[in-house]
Amino acid sequence: MRLARVLERVFVAIPVMLGVAIIVFFFMRLSPGDPVDLMMGEAGSVSPREMEALAREFRLDEPLHMQLYHFLAGLLRGDLGNSFVKRKPVARLVREHLPATVELAIGALVIALVIAIPIGIISAVKQHSILDRVSMAGAFLGISMPAFWMGIVLILVFSVYWHVFPSHGRLPFAVGLKTITGFYTIDSILTGNWSALASTLKHLFLPSLTLGAGTAATIARMTRSSMLEVLRQDYIVLARAKGLTEYAVVVKHALRNALIPTVTIVALQIGTFLGGNMIVETVFGWPGLGRLVVDAIQRRDFPLVQGAVIVYALTFVMANLLADIIYTFVNPKIEL
Repeated sequence: MRLARVLERVFVAIPVMLGVAIIVFFFMRLSPGDPVDLMMGEAGSVSPREMEALAREFRLDEPLHMQLYHFLAGLLRGDLGNSFVKRKPVARLVREHLPATVELAIGALVIALVIAIPIGIISAVKQHSILDRVSMAGAFLGISMPAFWMGIVLILVFSVYWHVFPSHGRLPFAVGLKTITGFYTIDSILTGNWSALASTLKHLFLPSLTLGAGTAATIARMTRSSMLEVLRQDYIVLARAKGLTEYAVVVKHALRNALIPTVTIVALQIGTFLGGNMIVETVFGWPGLGRLVVDAIQRRDFPLVQGAVIVYALTFVMANLLADIIYTFVNPKIEL
């Protein structure tokens, strides 16, 4: 029954993905700037015949409805088209850059959860204490700091002044890591290259902290609020009256129910980490999908932007579905 509900949700997501694809198709063509003009401007002096040939190659000389038809037909075949600028299949470019983005997102999520969940629990248990006030003040500070500003500050402090962490890229070329999966942390472990693993984690720390700081603040506040509400419930009072330890009351009884709203925030942030990390990747020179999309938008590389947005939309849909599935394990009374 649960599997049938999951499949039902997956099929419902198909029209959503189709709508996203059509919207991004029209928005890219309504935006100012012509891909052919931009590319020919970089190439120097060109003849009108060369521009017409390039437009014909990209099907930009066809009516808009025919361009949409070819785009959707390719999409149904699993073909996202070829990049105007890089002259490579979009699916290949996404596969090459997606591991870096996923690795950064996982790092940011781990940092956010490690910071936020304990702070939220302790702040709720020690409500109105100095620790609670300091933690919530730090959470407000984390929410209010823009990612680009925080990234620059971290680079200045940890890279420029203290020389603790690198400020750019994923891994020095001299390390010579053999890539298998595209995830440098996993590849370092699989190949036994421990120097590459240490260097990868160093390069990963600052962008992950920058990306995860705002989310950590949000999760901490949500966890604290949920814990305060749960700790006032009758069954918590009964558990304490039965003589259970404070650890058992807080962790085994209160936390499980308090995590239900937090799961929603975390699931949505997974999509945000994968789709909204363009600024962080640009600040740290991180060779991920977000940085690739920023460059594609500037060059009006329609197929690449369309393919990346579809991947982002799919990520959000799957993240929401994952949150709903996790609900059923956290609280069996909830159904999909």
